Amino acid sequence: MALTKETVDPVAVPKMPSFADAAKVWAKIGLLSFGGPAGQIALMHKELVEDRRWIGEQRFLHALNYCMLLPGPEAQQLAIYIGWLLHRTAGGLIAGILFVLPGACVMLGLSYLYAVYHDLPTVSALFFGVKAAVLAVVVEAMLRIGKRALKNRAMIVIAIAAFLGLYVLQLPFPLIILAAGLTGWIGSKQAPGLFLSTGHAAASDTPDMLGVVDSMFARGALTHAEPSRRRAIRVLMTWLPIWLGPVALLWLLTGPTSIWTQIGTFFSGMAVVTFGGAYAVLAYVAQAAVTSFGWLPPGAMIDGLGLAETTPGPLVMVLQFVGFLAAYRHPGNLDPLLAAGLGALLTTWVTFAPCFLWIFLGGPYVEALRGNRRISAALSAITAAVVGVIMNLALWFALHVLFHEMRKLGIAGIGPDVPVISSIDGRAAVLSAAAMIAMLRFKIGMMPTLAACAVAGMLFLHVMP
Repeated sequence: MALTKETVDPVAVPKMPSFADAAKVWAKIGLLSFGGPAGQIALMHKELVEDRRWIGEQRFLHALNYCMLLPGPEAQQLAIYIGWLLHRTAGGLIAGILFVLPGACVMLGLSYLYAVYHDLPTVSALFFGVKAAVLAVVVEAMLRIGKRALKNRAMIVIAIAAFLGLYVLQLPFPLIILAAGLTGWIGSKQAPGLFLSTGHAAASDTPDMLGVVDSMFARGALTHAEPSRRRAIRVLMTWLPIWLGPVALLWLLTGPTSIWTQIGTFFSGMAVVTFGGAYAVLAYVAQAAVTSFGWLPPGAMIDGLGLAETTPGPLVMVLQFVGFLAAYRHPGNLDPLLAAGLGALLTTWVTFAPCFLWIFLGGPYVEALRGNRRISAALSAITAAVVGVIMNLALWFALHVLFHEMRKLGIAGIGPDVPVISSIDGRAAVLSAAAMIAMLRFKIGMMPTLAACAVAGMLFLHVMP
């Protein structure tokens, strides 16, 4: 039901927050946004819906559903969306930037410490334990998302097909996502019962609680949220150069094969296909960064995820770590640490700048997506495929954490990597098993498990060197 002046009680709805007050809240959310997207969305719901009533329950959920359709971190995009509704473009900018900035700063410092001190025995032992915990975290994420997404045999088949396509056939990650989306889109017409919406969209029956944004809609005060072709063109002409301009400039200045052009083009491509969050894209990024580009060794990718799990902000911040090490190991004529900082900045830019484009361009049209069954079906199929993608990531991590040697099993270079059984690391196997029991059986949180495994890793390597 559309809101009118009669449906919103102005006494019950809080006052419109000032831009400064909103900035303080966005800064608080950015500093406290630990726990991955689930924790971040829960934090925003408490701060914005329950405590401050800046946005109503149903509009919050609908905005989240829209953000789930987009590539990139849905929690940050949700912050941009709500900030944009409240205070137009400036509000979206401050919300999105403050959501990312604390984690980016912390990750930059941790990346510096990792690059400089990683070879020290104590630091190496600490990360030995962290790797075991990261494997447990990924397995737990796979089970959590799988329980939500795999509601019937069709979804299970999509997940298995995605896993086999990545692990056995080594198909590109974007192709897997595209195929899953098309399957859901077509399947919604042929067998709609098999492609029901899952996840947050299922919460549409939650009782509503009106907020500031709802009141503004009722008064007709949100003119910037009305669809306009002229506005859409203006957004594209502004944000495409902001996003891709630095990449094009680096291409012209340094050539197509430089580390800067490689980082800019690769992570710009990732920004377009990162459906399903960081876990979904990490296996593809790891394969490209380790095998195709040779930017970093396999173990460093797992270390980076461990660092990202301990910082606030989107988990996809691990890509900043990859860009940092890529430039640090291939600095050209620059000082390695200076190059690394620039690589981290470039990666962060091309990873998160598109998020503003998606929201500012699509926000005015979000109401048209309400109840669209075909889009919901495509999203459901993509979510099922993400389970298979995370299965591949979990296996990739397990192989590189538990075994020292791998061999290719395939024909004409196409086929899976399999472990050399005799190269198993017993210490890593024990730590990984303990981490999984802690998280899956005893429901111990991610941060305590990471800390305990880090300490255990140091003890293991001192007692059993």
